[in-house]
Amino acid sequence: MTASLSVNINAIAMLRNRRDLPWPNLIGLGRIALAAGASGLTVHPRPDERHIRFSDLPAIRALIDDEFPQAEFNIEGYPTREFLDLVAANEPEQVTLVPDDPAQSTSDHGWDLERDADFLRPIITDLKRQAIRVSLFVDADPEAPAAAKMLGADRIELYTGPYGGAHDDPIREANELEKLEITAKAAAKAGIAVNAGHDLTVENLPALVKKIPNLVEVSIGHGLTADALVHGMAGAVGRYLNALQP
Repeated sequence: MTASLSVNINAIAMLRNRRDLPWPNLIGLGRIALAAGASGLTVHPRPDERHIRFSDLPAIRALIDDEFPQAEFNIEGYPTREFLDLVAANEPEQVTLVPDDPAQSTSDHGWDLERDADFLRPIITDLKRQAIRVSLFVDADPEAPAAAKMLGADRIELYTGPYGGAHDDPIREANELEKLEITAKAAAKAGIAVNAGHDLTVENLPALVKKIPNLVEVSIGHGLTADALVHGMAGAVGRYLNALQP
């Protein structure tokens, strides 16, 4: 099985937001990514709108519906009432719930599923009532998949930041990869699907894919956007699709 690629376009939005101008064109680059073979687009609308703006969401939804109906829209974020209202209004195929504090610059840890169970359970139930697939952002922990399954989640998303951050330390990189592999094996045993995301690159994806044959989807933004500055968006997507081949 080859994992699908969802392109996170937050970094593109952040660059656009540096000026009061409509470029780089978020929808145009999303279109290029999907035409090049990406299976979907991911956004993380934060309360301060420093990356994706709330007003971007209907345009992304329309792009997928009108031009790429086989693609998926994945909205990730902390489930405030405002976030859940955005989700309801824009009908993504998948929601990835992330335990971010609004002040965080980026996601840097997964849910504590024992502590947060009572908070998450009704939110997951409500999202699934809307026919939305639910993924929970988790650290590499073999206890997490079964806990996520018990809460009603459809998938976990493995936080791969520590793995990506070990790019200059082969021993630590191997250790982090082993933790991810063990967690993915626990997910297979628990009967829950596995996504992955954060600091994944063309260089570190092949090893991850080899160790996690049950990987369903990766969501990649920063590294792919950096590659696009060199190779163009279509070229960058092609490189990542090649890196995902088992």
